[in-house]
Amino acid sequence: MDSVLSFVAVKRVRRITIYRGILILSCLFTAACFGQTKFDTQAHRGGRGLMPENTIPAMLDAIDRGVTTLEMDLQLSKDGQVVVSHDPTFNANFVTTPEGDTLTSAAAKKIVLHQLSYDSIAKYDVGLKFNPEFPRQKKVSAVKPLLSVLLDSTEAYVKAKGRTIHYNIEIKSRPAGDGIYYPDLAGFVDAAMQVIGRKGMADKVVIQSFDTRALQLLHSKYPEYALSYLIDAKEKRSPSQLIDALGFKPAILSPNSALVTSEMVNNCHQQKLKVIPWTVNDLEEIRKLKKMGVDGIITDYPDLFSRL
Repeated sequence: MDSVLSFVAVKRVRRITIYRGILILSCLFTAACFGQTKFDTQAHRGGRGLMPENTIPAMLDAIDRGVTTLEMDLQLSKDGQVVVSHDPTFNANFVTTPEGDTLTSAAAKKIVLHQLSYDSIAKYDVGLKFNPEFPRQKKVSAVKPLLSVLLDSTEAYVKAKGRTIHYNIEIKSRPAGDGIYYPDLAGFVDAAMQVIGRKGMADKVVIQSFDTRALQLLHSKYPEYALSYLIDAKEKRSPSQLIDALGFKPAILSPNSALVTSEMVNNCHQQKLKVIPWTVNDLEEIRKLKKMGVDGIITDYPDLFSRL
């Protein structure tokens, strides 16, 4: 009888030991998957410190510099075309008119992209004029591209190089722009997602926005896409408070770099949230943030990544 009980006890101990081993391995595996993913190097607007922003030449240059992700912004033309552009108007700092003239800031702001067909938008050059904000920026002739054309171009480029690239695409919306820069928010979101969806790139794309309305629409209608919540420098709420107000947990919290602390990073990681700050253009600051444990960096100068 004693030998039987002893045998049962040994089996029980072995079973517990095995279960504990499996649990420990599972925890380690989860931690490894979350904590040891490749550091995400993102070229802000394609790397506008070096090339004309949000243009195909900028995206190809960023790919050549080895970034993992191309960051870009979206607007909508009058004829419903999804255009890669940060501003809903033209920017006098780098725009040349179809006649080859420059624009004053006041005149440029009156040219709303949503009031023009894409054919008209494409007549304006956005790469030849010297941009005083970015003196290192290379001057090349370029236009604001259609999202579909940009994606086709970058995908063909990385395929030829035997690489893959990811995309961080911003829906540029806010309540004050409703009915002015796009017909309605739902229509804007749908137009953008239809272009991305036709490319079959859900596994390569993150959709980001400052606008919680846009993120909530995306979460409910396009759940297969990872979402990133952009956080302005003036934000005072904690990550937990922001998520509570949003109503769901996004994949990424993307704060202005001035907001980032080790405590914030640790708090987000405990909630299985990645932290990818913007827009970090100083090498020492990038190193400091990376030491804090951020999961990636968005910068205007993708050449800085080679110096980390």
